[in-house]
Amino acid sequence: MNKIPFISKEKAEEIAKEYPTPFYLYDEKGIRENARAVKEAFAWNPGFKEYFAVKATPNPCLIQILREYGCGCDCSSLTELMLSKAIGATGEDIMFSSNDTPAQEYAYAAKLGAIINLDDITHIDFVENILGKLPETMSCRYNPGGVFQMSNGIMDNPGDSKYGFTTEQMFEGFRILKEKGVKNFGIHAFLASNTVTNEYYPVLAKQLFTLAVQLERETGAHIQFINLSGGVGIPYQPDQEGNDIRVIGEGVRQVFEEILVPAGMGDVSIYTEMGRFMMGPYGQLVTRVLHEKHTHKEYIGVDACAVNLMRPAMYGAYHHITVLGKENAPCKWKYDITGSLCENNDKFAVDRMLPRIEKGDYLVIHDTGAHGYAMGYNYNGKLKSAELLLKEDGSVEMIRRAETPEDYFATLDCFPVYQNLKEELKGE
Repeated sequence: MNKIPFISKEKAEEIAKEYPTPFYLYDEKGIRENARAVKEAFAWNPGFKEYFAVKATPNPCLIQILREYGCGCDCSSLTELMLSKAIGATGEDIMFSSNDTPAQEYAYAAKLGAIINLDDITHIDFVENILGKLPETMSCRYNPGGVFQMSNGIMDNPGDSKYGFTTEQMFEGFRILKEKGVKNFGIHAFLASNTVTNEYYPVLAKQLFTLAVQLERETGAHIQFINLSGGVGIPYQPDQEGNDIRVIGEGVRQVFEEILVPAGMGDVSIYTEMGRFMMGPYGQLVTRVLHEKHTHKEYIGVDACAVNLMRPAMYGAYHHITVLGKENAPCKWKYDITGSLCENNDKFAVDRMLPRIEKGDYLVIHDTGAHGYAMGYNYNGKLKSAELLLKEDGSVEMIRRAETPEDYFATLDCFPVYQNLKEELKGE
């Protein structure tokens, strides 16, 4: 799949005059087209809803765009719930899927009317003790254990995952919930991450639909929805073929007709919780070259670092890189692209073949629209960058300002030294 920058070198230079690099840039046109495609792919299911995984890209401006296409919010923390409420998402527009959850977060989710997706059978009593009475609609997260396999190999190992109920616990949990007054049930599962195959959702759906039929027959619980969660990935490598959401949607429909409809469960709603697929390809990190270093290897130092994009440093994730203005130049030079953290793994690329790079060049790091800015941090006192939206008319809007030293020191306001810092900041 071609990796094309959203902007030219000239546009990057223009933007940088107002918003210095590094910055995140999101493509409104691409986000809208993709959201529309997801909605159309599952239009055969009247109750379908995509609950965007807020953790992937927690920016209210971007989530508001998705909400125009009927998307809800998948939340896993108090602040994600607060963010969702602030943009008008309440009630069943919110799915609260969390684990090892504090009591106050369950209470706040219930206050908003969110659908609570339980991660463990012991949480039934925990939530009941907090709320006094369980909501009429609840969901349980399923983990079948073992290894999750498809025709193209092993996808993941649910048996090592900390999430979800076992098969036996699902039956026991549904019976307990029903006895406690729950009337509408949901089933949720996340068995593989970042799959780049049209098979994943249909194979997962078959497993969950079969379980749903058994649960309804044996417990008498009314299953209102089945949540396929996330796991539909994107092609980070340029030679990978991406997922076709319409093929995926049709695959799920066929399994739905095969299993649920004959069982009299044709009214079950299908939910998804895609973060990476909804936003990943539509964000790019733009950074500028500061230094060249010629030692045991050829290093290119840029003004972004792992604070801005953690994935390559954290687990060696590949992100394609384009040198703006040199898109068609031969990739004959081998570089490590590095940031400035005091950690040797602060590298966006290792031994990457690229065009000849010079100081002042702008680099675009692709596919950073999900789990990019969201995973940022402040190690070494580094400050997080601005987020910008490339609008459909070509204009650029700031949707989150860059952090400042004042932001970094703000939580020290209980210490006397904070007054000295404030004076120092005034001097700057």
